[in-house]
Amino acid sequence: MPVALPAGATTVTIAWSAPASPTAVVALAHGAGAGMDHPFLAGFADALREAGVACLRFNFPYVEAGRRMPGPAAHAAATWEAVLAETGRQLPGIPAVAAGKSYGGRMASMAASEGRIDPSALVYLGYPLHPPGDPLKVRAAHLPAIAAPQLFVEGSKDPFIQPLTQFDEVVASCRDAEVFWIDGGGHSFEVAGAKRPAAEVGARLAAPVVAWLGRRLSSA
Repeated sequence: MPVALPAGATTVTIAWSAPASPTAVVALAHGAGAGMDHPFLAGFADALREAGVACLRFNFPYVEAGRRMPGPAAHAAATWEAVLAETGRQLPGIPAVAAGKSYGGRMASMAASEGRIDPSALVYLGYPLHPPGDPLKVRAAHLPAIAAPQLFVEGSKDPFIQPLTQFDEVVASCRDAEVFWIDGGGHSFEVAGAKRPAAEVGARLAAPVVAWLGRRLSSA
């Protein structure tokens, strides 16, 4: 898929997972340290398809170029613009949702707050509110500017949102936001004493996300 970056055009890899007659389409971004083929994302996408929701996974340009560190935020925003344009071309007339694991979700929220994308809803799979152990570096000032409904899927033990009282205040500052908690879950939704493959962990998150989308998109 072509992406128009400030310095010129590039391309990124995408992967579709779609049922025959989807009720919605979820554009799904990866986290900072793994590309779109991570088993967690593939499991989540497959479960969405089984629930009647299409999914478009994609790489950000820095992953496509073989780099480990994320590129400029402007590159991520441009990629999000291209991705949502692609969902509209391929599946016109159905709600488009911007979702992402950690970094990918935060980049979607920034693009939405700047008006660069206008999704029907946003879903964050482990929002990185701040670096672990550094709650003073909060990444949330832009969230209240987002008009679309936002769903935070969060592990209660995630070090990126501790203390939870701070996270609760951030969610309360949003115009329209809810939280779905994974009790005891970490940043990748791992739960002590209940080790599961990453694909299964991702797949288990699809049901509550689809249920929330069903409620929110039908009332839009």
